[in-house]
Amino acid sequence: MGVSLNSRVFSAAVFLGFIVFSILTFLSLETYHFAQTPADPLAPVRSFVVLPGDSFRRTAERLHQEKIIESACKLRLYARIKGLDIRIKAGEYALSAAQAPAAILDAMAAGKVALYRVTVPEGYTLFQIADLLAQLDISDRGDFIRTATDSETARRLGIEAPTLEGYLFPDTYYFSRPSSPGSIISTMVGAFRKAFKPQWEEAATQAGFTIHQIVTLASMIEKETGAPFERPLVASVFHNRLQKKIRLESDPTVIYGIKDFDGDLTREHLSQRTPYNTYRISGLPPGPIANPGTDSLEAAVYPAKTPFLYFVSKKDGTHQFSEDLQTHLLAVEIYQKQKEILP
Repeated sequence: MGVSLNSRVFSAAVFLGFIVFSILTFLSLETYHFAQTPADPLAPVRSFVVLPGDSFRRTAERLHQEKIIESACKLRLYARIKGLDIRIKAGEYALSAAQAPAAILDAMAAGKVALYRVTVPEGYTLFQIADLLAQLDISDRGDFIRTATDSETARRLGIEAPTLEGYLFPDTYYFSRPSSPGSIISTMVGAFRKAFKPQWEEAATQAGFTIHQIVTLASMIEKETGAPFERPLVASVFHNRLQKKIRLESDPTVIYGIKDFDGDLTREHLSQRTPYNTYRISGLPPGPIANPGTDSLEAAVYPAKTPFLYFVSKKDGTHQFSEDLQTHLLAVEIYQKQKEILP
């Protein structure tokens, strides 16, 4: 009797175990099939943002609500089995229901966020860069400006300057959305360091310039001309004036020192005393007025050997260079006689 009871209990346990095993096997197979099967093979790619602080449960529910996956429960189960539920990284992803859920999870666990192309033109100021990043929803304008003008941030990045103006190298970058101002700035300063050749620093030192002075000079060259072949010539004018202790009298430096400049440079502006007005101060301004490219940096280090002390716009994107004031005034008359330069 006891043997028979034990036998029945054992048989029931075996049967129950078989049932549990079968259910688990079915669930595993069903979950695996789900993970490898796209919800909609013809679906387009779309943006999906994993918000900082969101639980994986919430993320799975949103993926289901947005019809990127067929089942939030199955995704959570598969992620738990694979240990991916605790590895999902915040950010914007380019996802599609045409992707298998397993591939979607792998992308989010690896942090393969969508990257956006950002081209920063040569000569942009840090404020223009902030505007550009804000327009692309990559970084908040105010946060970027605060970080880029923070002397402690500059110091941590090895830049001996009160702000990072001049060191945010103009180039094409790929950033996620959103990206922290610190990570963007670190990337751009890193690009500057790669672009600024060691021999330039050596040549600058031999000529009596610091890197900061060279970057400042390069930023002025960048703003004065967009013609690459002219940059060494413009550099020669500034170098010659510095050597002769003649004020640089560069309009772009005046403009940089004017808050909310409206595009109309007046005589009043030229007479206004600001740290950047090179009509009123001697030597270089206290820092860069823009972020120069490679050509302008090189021109600042290696100016052309000329006697020029003046230049004036020819209204075609290039300039007329002169050695003396009389010749310069004649050039001004020739190229600007149809236009009143200043009111």
